[in-house]
Amino acid sequence: MISDFATVGVRSMNLAFAVGVATIPHPAKAHKGGEDAYFVSDYGGGVLGIADGVSGWAEQNVDPALYSRELMANAEAVVSSEEMDFDAQMLLEKARTATTSIGAATVIVALLEKNGSLHGASVGDCGLRILRRGRIVFATQPQQHYFDCPYQFSSDPGGQSAADAVVFKTDLEQGDMVVLGSDGLFDNLYDQDIESVLSTIGGPDQDSAQRGANALAVLASKHSRDTTYESPYTKEAIQKVYLQHPLQLNEFAAMVWLVGNWTISQ
Repeated sequence: MISDFATVGVRSMNLAFAVGVATIPHPAKAHKGGEDAYFVSDYGGGVLGIADGVSGWAEQNVDPALYSRELMANAEAVVSSEEMDFDAQMLLEKARTATTSIGAATVIVALLEKNGSLHGASVGDCGLRILRRGRIVFATQPQQHYFDCPYQFSSDPGGQSAADAVVFKTDLEQGDMVVLGSDGLFDNLYDQDIESVLSTIGGPDQDSAQRGANALAVLASKHSRDTTYESPYTKEAIQKVYLQHPLQLNEFAAMVWLVGNWTISQ
């Protein structure tokens, strides 16, 4: 599980991120640090990215973390190039085409201009929430071929490209919070949970951002281990799968661990 928390502050009248990061891998993957990867850049007002390695590749003796880590390293390497110019979709495609590892990953990136314009793009079920005055005012939607099979970049020819990405642009204000995460966060927390947790976080500094990241990650991890908790993931599994495949529900619930979140505040 990865949890990241960032706040937006003012430097010379410009908006910028302050970022906190927390990771809680699945216990079976803790020895290698999990299969999610992320990067943080101070380019512009800040750039945030998360990739979630597709665990199914482990069945082919491929470490799912290799693809997600290389993808994020490639994104970080090209984010400040002149041609990029805060083009989130181009950033994803440059990173994808430069990645040579075997595997697959879902991914999201968010780039902040110092004037407050936030540019983002995602492929799959990584997500983003923007909170303003304590309420979520913007949320991305996951892309799935079918339940539990998200869009993804892949070394296989059948994978998606950045042309398939959800692309968005919005304006941030001082005091806004942005939560960016892999599916493990949003599989285990409802939007009202995120609002409630972040309502207790303090000012627009990195310490507050880190507390927010830790709090979200810990709560998502707690929910993922609670067999009595009806999480967003469990509810969707019941609606779409359980009636046809009743023995698979516990397996789905146990697979939810990797989380990333970013928060932006003033």
